[in-house]
This record gives sequence, structure tokens and C-alpha cells, in this order.
Amino acid sequence: MENQKVFTVEVLVDETETTTNAKAVTTIGATTFGGWGRARRNPSDPNVPHIGEELATARALSDLAHKLLDSAADAIEDREGHPVHVHD
Repeated sequence: MENQKVFTVEVLVDETETTTNAKAVTTIGATTFGGWGRARRNPSDPNVPHIGEELATARALSDLAHKLLDSAADAIEDREGHPVHVHD
């Protein structure tokens, strides 16, 4: 595909004994977007780090997706001159 573009998303994960935080970042054009997610382990649950990583990452990517949708809706509103809702 001649017009194919590739956008890279970097996910940064930080863990403690009971909390995992993730930040998902991508740049489109001159704008950098970031999403954030957190997973908390109940102290009575077994310590399985990859589960917290998956949950926090999924939440960060979901947050990033919503921010991209909001940005696209804002751009459409600016162009069209009226409020719009972009479905996800």
C-alpha cells in the first residue's frame, strides 16, 4: 500500500507489590497522545505480575483510544462548525 502509515504505541509499565500503572503513548503528526491505566491487586490474591500488567495496559490503551476519538471529534467539529459525536 503506497499510502500506508504506521503509528507506534509505546507502553510503559511501573509495578509495586500491589499496584501496576501503565502509560500508553503515541504521536500522530505533531501531537502526542497519552493514555493511563492502573491495576490493583487485592492483598489476599496471589502475586501474578502479568495479570496486573495486562489489566493496566488494557486500561491505558482504552484511555488512549478514547483520547484519539475525542481529538478526531474535535477536528470534525472545527471543520463542520457544529457538535458531533464519534462512535467507538
